[in-house]
Amino acid sequence: MLQYKSKHGVVRKSPFELYMAFVDMRNFQAMIPQDKRDMVTADYDTIKVSVQGYEVGAKVFSRTPYSRIELVDYGAPFAFKMSFCFDATGAPYETDFSIQVEADLNFMMKMMLGNKIQEALDKIVDGLVSGIKFD
Repeated sequence: MLQYKSKHGVVRKSPFELYMAFVDMRNFQAMIPQDKRDMVTADYDTIKVSVQGYEVGAKVFSRTPYSRIELVDYGAPFAFKMSFCFDATGAPYETDFSIQVEADLNFMMKMMLGNKIQEALDKIVDGLVSGIKFD
């Protein structure tokens, strides 16, 4: 399994607020540009994205209130596990946010997706730090 870890970013929301935004997979559609939202389908526990002819799905494996949400593959062409981490900073309305991914990619998938996975994780953190809004 390959491991990817996003950078850490301090988000100006409490761990409770940030966790609640991520707890429902339908909220992820709000983080996707409007013109690409039709590529995503979601319900409370699952999300599927169509990318370059591949459908990648994930479902919630576990929720630890206000600190962690773990997803696992669900109809994806490779096995993976993703963790969203919400750590209190000590300030009342700040959260140290990061994402961890473990993926079982074959050589071809690693060459196609390896750098894109890391870039996407860091872009999500950057978006939250800069104040991305949920619809």
